[in-house]
Amino acid sequence: MAAAILTPRARRDLLAATRWIAKANPSAAQGLRKAVAAAAERISVHPGIGMVRPEYADEPVRFFVLTGYPYILVYYAAPLPPRIERILHGARDIPSVLGRI
Repeated sequence: MAAAILTPRARRDLLAATRWIAKANPSAAQGLRKAVAAAAERISVHPGIGMVRPEYADEPVRFFVLTGYPYILVYYAAPLPPRIERILHGARDIPSVLGRI
């Protein structure tokens, strides 16, 4: 099965995060890219793995917290393969950001 798809917006989120992190720690930036790729694989196999957060978005939108990183993948679980819409730092104002997905 194909990995979950990163939308252009999610790719921009990932690029911005890795550029920021790479200024201080290039290996951590590389680790973030690998963690996102691994999460995309897991989400494709188990689309329901993420949390439902009705206070932020209705299903089929789900939220997957990256292990070891303060980032959240926001994705649509219903299409096959699932579609990752955003990659957000956990400190962001999630409701205001999601008003634009």
